[in-house]
Amino acid sequence: MTMTEEHHGRALRALRDGAPSARLRAALAVGTAPDPAAVGTLVERCAVEPDFSVREMLTWALTRLPAAVTVPVLVREVRTGGAQARSQALHTLSKIQDRRAWPVITPELLSDADDEVARSAWRAAVVLVPEGEEHELAVELAGQLGRGGRETRLSLSRALIALGEAVLPALHAATGHPDPGVREHAVATERLRRDPDAGFAYAVEEARRVVALGGGGREER
Repeated sequence: MTMTEEHHGRALRALRDGAPSARLRAALAVGTAPDPAAVGTLVERCAVEPDFSVREMLTWALTRLPAAVTVPVLVREVRTGGAQARSQALHTLSKIQDRRAWPVITPELLSDADDEVARSAWRAAVVLVPEGEEHELAVELAGQLGRGGRETRLSLSRALIALGEAVLPALHAATGHPDPGVREHAVATERLRRDPDAGFAYAVEEARRVVALGGGGREER
């Protein structure tokens, strides 16, 4: 679908409309007729957009553009932006899945003090990690076990599980950690890995029981 320059400019301006529905339509229009010249405006809007649905549409619009155009801009946003800018840029990179973005995933980013940034970094990392580096990533991610509330812990568990067999040594090591919160999270992650249908809440309750009894969850698989 093509869009005249006038209509394209109107859609980009509408991304700042006061009504979320208008911004959503504008992002859809921009993504439907992708123009590399829009990448800067889309990324800038991601940094300040308050509505989740609109942010998702902005991300979709960015995925419609050539990775060679979007990835350098998104990487720069991860390195220099505020919390929402970094989180949304990482989320978009995880959707684009271009491994040229991998160098931006640093240990400092994976342990970022902002939970939303860290969670987005974990999700992006397991998608972008080069083949053969999964074990090193698993060790970095396992260093965050025990962090945050339920949603943060579930995000980390899912990221660790996504690494497959490469995560097992790091998880097993964490079951012997002196912090019971770390041990509990490690055991819950291992149980969720083996039985995804059980759900995270059940895995956590089982892990609490195991840790309270002094176990480490190193059962035969």
